Amino acid sequence: MSEEELRKLAEAKAYLERRIGELEAEVASLKPLVEIVDVLLAEKSFKKVKLPRAPEPEAPTQSIPIKTEDGVHLADLDVFKDHIVVRIDEGLKLDPGSPPLKAFLIGKVLEPLQAKDLEAVKAGEIPPEKAISYELDQEEGRVRGLVIRNYGTEKRLLELKNAIRWTLRRAYERSKA
Repeated sequence: MSEEELRKLAEAKAYLERRIGELEAEVASLKPLVEIVDVLLAEKSFKKVKLPRAPEPEAPTQSIPIKTEDGVHLADLDVFKDHIVVRIDEGLKLDPGSPPLKAFLIGKVLEPLQAKDLEAVKAGEIPPEKAISYELDQEEGRVRGLVIRNYGTEKRLLELKNAIRWTLRRAYERSKA
């Protein structure tokens, strides 16, 4: 390559670098203008939507700790307007097949109440969604909780609270034996 050609290449490089610098400066000055246009478009093009608030979680009407006669905490029983939630203490290892739970609470209390409500549904006295139902929350062979829906009257509520208390106390006694 001749000296003349090298000089022309160096001038071309200098021109390109100067032009790139000018273009970069122009881009830098245009970017804030694009951001302003974006904000104005967003404000003018879209209506702001008010999102509905999430409903407040329902508070229980009663919260009852279930304890042994010695004061050992077994569970918390929360009563809501249409259901009961029993949260069993971690220290109480309640087997789903234990006699106090399976034979008494489920077999002698919950299932008969459920059968009675199903008869009332068949007779047209109550709608199906108002019939009592229950669900055991189990994990690794242990009952962690119980939910009873549509417990009904205050009399039934009292019967259920007493049955749950008796069941948990007997289960605790059996676990100590």
